[in-house]
Amino acid sequence: MPDRLSALDASFLYLEDHTTPMHVGGVAVFRRPRSGFEYDHVLSMIDRRLAMVPRYRQKVRQLPGKLARPVWVDDQDFDITYHVRRSALPKPGKDEQLHELVARLMSRKLDPERPLWELYLVEGLSRSRVAVITKTHQAMVDGIGALDIGQVIFDRSTSPERQEVEDLWMPRPEPSPAQLVLEAVTEAVQRPGEVVENARSAVGDVAATVRKVTGALGGLASAVRAAAVPTPGGPLNGPTSTQRRFAVSRAKLDDFRAVRQSHGGTVNDVVLAVVAGALRNWLLSRGEVVSGSTTLRAMVPVSVRGADSGGGDEVSGADGNRVAAYLVDLPVGEPSPVLRLHHISHALRAHAESGRSVAAEALVGVSGFAPPTLHALGARVANGFSDRLFNVLVTNVPGPQVPLYAAGAKMTEMFPVVPLAKNQSLAIGVTSYDGGVYFGLNGDRDAMSDVDVLAAMIGESVEEMIGTVDG
Repeated sequence: MPDRLSALDASFLYLEDHTTPMHVGGVAVFRRPRSGFEYDHVLSMIDRRLAMVPRYRQKVRQLPGKLARPVWVDDQDFDITYHVRRSALPKPGKDEQLHELVARLMSRKLDPERPLWELYLVEGLSRSRVAVITKTHQAMVDGIGALDIGQVIFDRSTSPERQEVEDLWMPRPEPSPAQLVLEAVTEAVQRPGEVVENARSAVGDVAATVRKVTGALGGLASAVRAAAVPTPGGPLNGPTSTQRRFAVSRAKLDDFRAVRQSHGGTVNDVVLAVVAGALRNWLLSRGEVVSGSTTLRAMVPVSVRGADSGGGDEVSGADGNRVAAYLVDLPVGEPSPVLRLHHISHALRAHAESGRSVAAEALVGVSGFAPPTLHALGARVANGFSDRLFNVLVTNVPGPQVPLYAAGAKMTEMFPVVPLAKNQSLAIGVTSYDGGVYFGLNGDRDAMSDVDVLAAMIGESVEEMIGTVDG
């Protein structure tokens, strides 16, 4: 039998259009070692490790007449040099130039005729740095059979610890159209309900596809019912264009912990309070009307501990990670940073106590801990919601608090790039790594011409929160 895409994975292909490409990305910045960080070395390392993620050598094959969901087939002409590319910034290689490159790369859809991923080695960055930009389609990242490529290229030391076996990969013959039709008919006889769903998808019934996403996510429907009140309007919701802007912000994890210790809540609560403070200032800078009751609704998929882990706000690298999805009204009208934090902490506790979260079991089982993969899962959750239910997506995934390396180079920063949902103008990805907290802001190019201003206001909001800490 063919390796057929699940209903959820296929839905991301159906939902994708020229304004909303369905890939998740990441930007990792490395310090170039004395031995160099050469393209050929990186290419060879990735080539050896593709055996860990077989999906990365497969492409999607549609069935004639879309009689059934697409299937994964080995790419007979797989060319790793197409997927692992080399780029360079013009001098002086500023961070702003890197961010513009990220925005342009993330604006382009992946080639549907090839395996749905790309990786760029970006040279020419100032201060002897190099960057790696990854793009992976959400149809690939299910957390079980396929993970984000970032999970397999990192090591915990300059000397790789992974057991790399000799990979003598030979592509399996691609099934003929007649074989695919025969297998689809056989499956349809066994599961006749699939025929109706596939027919709807074939004629572009996106509403049916969204229902398919919601059903596949299991417990998500209860969260939708809990958020039946329409989202507040504002500049973050509108027609999505084809192009993006990207900006970043940085902070220290110890500062977030100090705020948590002083005022209670969790590190994730503090992250959301910081985002709320930045959005408040951003709205005011745009001349928007902000009253004491003004809110913006955030879709917040976060990684949390299992119920038997003893609680806490940070996720270790052990098995049993969860993804919880919340819809939280950010109190951007509240001028006090401490009260904003208390409002958010109360709202998140209410969600958890009322069972409005969606644990990872309702999404997918995740083995180990991989921030890029969990950001992708968060984006998958968001695309199962109506665009009328939230204003902004904020994914917060705690990362490893030890240095990571790729091909012997130490990673100094890691910024997630979370895709925009339909009619959304901003998605914020947050990752903590080795003592730092890194914000990646992916914005619609037309609606968010000032995304860099918002990124700077995140830093100001952090300083405002630090100023409330006693002692």
